[in-house]
Amino acid sequence: MSQKRTGHTHVVLETQEVPPERVDWFLDHVQATSPCLVMDLSVVHENYVEFAKNFHNAHIYYAVKANPAAEVLSTLHGAGANFEVASVPELLECLAVGAHPGDIAYTNPIKKRDDIGKAYALGVRAFTTDSAPDLANIAQVAPGSSVTCRVAVTPPGARSPLGNKFGCSQDMAAALLREAARLGLRPEGVAFHPGSQQLNPHAWDTGIELSAQIFAELAAEGIELNSLNLGGGFPVRYIEPVPPISAYVAAIDGALDRHFSAGIPAIRVEPGRAIVATAGVLISEVVLVAKKAASDTHRWVYLDVGRYGGLAETEQEMIAYQLVTGHDGPNGPVILAGPTCDGDDVLYRKTPYSLPLALRQGDQVRFLGAGAYTASYASVFFNGFSPMATYYIPSQSD
Repeated sequence: MSQKRTGHTHVVLETQEVPPERVDWFLDHVQATSPCLVMDLSVVHENYVEFAKNFHNAHIYYAVKANPAAEVLSTLHGAGANFEVASVPELLECLAVGAHPGDIAYTNPIKKRDDIGKAYALGVRAFTTDSAPDLANIAQVAPGSSVTCRVAVTPPGARSPLGNKFGCSQDMAAALLREAARLGLRPEGVAFHPGSQQLNPHAWDTGIELSAQIFAELAAEGIELNSLNLGGGFPVRYIEPVPPISAYVAAIDGALDRHFSAGIPAIRVEPGRAIVATAGVLISEVVLVAKKAASDTHRWVYLDVGRYGGLAETEQEMIAYQLVTGHDGPNGPVILAGPTCDGDDVLYRKTPYSLPLALRQGDQVRFLGAGAYTASYASVFFNGFSPMATYYIPSQSD
């Protein structure tokens, strides 16, 4: 079997003769370094197709930050995805796989004026803002562009609430869209985000209601908005079940019907985790299994990957991954930690994990559903540990 190196941390299989148990087969046939991430690009493709089928009346923009690998972007571009980027490097990655700049939206409201100008020079004409200084920068270096204003919402139910860093008040959003028109920009619409890994299908209701009020207020002044960006936040299963995507579609459609009774605008959604998480398996190795005292009921299991090597979403135990080992029971309670010489590099102390009593150093522990916010979060050489390698199994649709 041949392999092709495409960079310091990337290996891509050239063969597509892979059976249904693709990740298991891959790990049986490839000497993968640990820790590493194995991405099944067929699952990326299938997840996108399924998501687009459910949100058939919406424009789908993949949130590149979830996993910006060229292999992932190329798979999604081939499937017909648009892209949501937060930086010029992400934009360049999308263009490199053939995406048209008209299918890319620069949605980070915190950006340098020079970066706005670079994106504009590369053909991007859709920007998101939430402040007067950023709006002024867009007007100066991206004249005539369309502008969406992000309004702040904080619905309950998200495993990772986004806090108040992004978005502005309802009144300010309306004022910024008025100012956009005065500055010669095209006020396009309103955006909001319900928080990452949102477990409540009705969490979009408040944002839709606020947006509808802004639409109506500006329409009365002769400013017609065309688009509503519902953001991302669509969850995947980790150790706890989540509602099906159909439940989210039904709740969102109901809210749109209630609050936009005069006519629903063009809808945009920005899934990231929902597209790539379940396509990835993170492979780790046990460094040590130890106790701090003979009377301890919990064992400490130290892995060769931690919060700085790709598991940043374990901070505050926000995301609790499903774990798989090569042992059967009996099991016992554990505390999971990473390998670095940093006291904060503890993955799970409160979340009740139970792993086989037979677990020993050198054993493999797999993190399922790890295709989002892992390899892209990994630090570079903290404590001298190399960046996590990533392996890609080609999509069968290619």
